[in-house]
Amino acid sequence: MIDSLVIIPTFNEIENIEAIIKAVFNLEKEFHVLIVDDNSPDGTASKVRELQKTFPGKLFLEVRKEKAGLGTAYIHGFRWAIAKQYDFIFEMDADFSHTPKDLIRLYQACVDGADLAIGSRYIKGVNVVNWPLHRVLLSYGASFYVKIITGMRVHDPTAGFICYKRSVLENIDLSAIHFVGYAFQIEMKFRAHLNKFKIVEVPIIFTDRVLGKSKMNSSIVREAIFGVIKMKWMSFFRKNKFKS
Repeated sequence: MIDSLVIIPTFNEIENIEAIIKAVFNLEKEFHVLIVDDNSPDGTASKVRELQKTFPGKLFLEVRKEKAGLGTAYIHGFRWAIAKQYDFIFEMDADFSHTPKDLIRLYQACVDGADLAIGSRYIKGVNVVNWPLHRVLLSYGASFYVKIITGMRVHDPTAGFICYKRSVLENIDLSAIHFVGYAFQIEMKFRAHLNKFKIVEVPIIFTDRVLGKSKMNSSIVREAIFGVIKMKWMSFFRKNKFKS
């Protein structure tokens, strides 16, 4: 039985979806892939259904009715993965900003004792390719800000390239997750931190997408900035909501 599932949320990723799926399946370690598509009008889900004929029993698709946020897409995938009893559950983008071969390094970090392995852009300097300077400064500054507010010793708390052991997701109340944008990534790490799971950062090189459009917008940034303070405040007074 395959022990690892890669969850890839999609919305209008027709330019990337076939290549990213094939790249995962070409790795020396075998992974299953779950695409959680938010009813992309560009035909992303149709392409995945076509590819399922080539990769039966290892490529799966869940289509939601509408675009409902990155966080809810991953939670949908987490619940699916837990029900299927995968031991290692991954988050990865569809646009090749995360290098598929690094899945093996994240997997090995968890095999070696981590409960949560993060593909980190900032554990060894700043390893970001093709980002304009203002975006690098925003991302790096946000990471520093989150570290100060939350007390987590995580250099890249907004990272979205992650391997979870199933036990982490089983012990976090997924129904209590508040954020749906990129702040979701911060909240998941913060909850794991409060529950004293072992978090390890694995250095990666992050490359900005070449095809398709970024889903980043101002509301996502605001959620991350103001949501972190709210999250920390709530953790003081609602500890039972943050700890298993």
